[in-house]
Amino acid sequence: MARYLVLWRRSPTAWPTDSVEYSNPVMKIGQLVDNSIKTGKVIEHGHFLDGTSGYSIWEAEAPDLLRFWSMLVPYYEKEVHEFIPYEKSREILGAVFKAQTETTKK
Repeated sequence: MARYLVLWRRSPTAWPTDSVEYSNPVMKIGQLVDNSIKTGKVIEHGHFLDGTSGYSIWEAEAPDLLRFWSMLVPYYEKEVHEFIPYEKSREILGAVFKAQTETTKK
């Protein structure tokens, strides 16, 4: 299963200005995030200090992310980055560097 870092930002023009109307999507979106955490798809979710942006770390398949973030259009803009954990990337890069060293010795 792949891991993703999602940087998200609240879209400033999509949100209602009335506080009662504003709370409706907030509650629904909160439930979506809670469910994703409970199912283990979201490993970590947090807000940046500006109060309008944050991050989520997912361990899921790409279709799961597409489904989730499509439900949040037009409320959020996002940037999705697939990443490899340090231990695995160190293993891969170590093998690459070793192969390069052996090739240059020949």
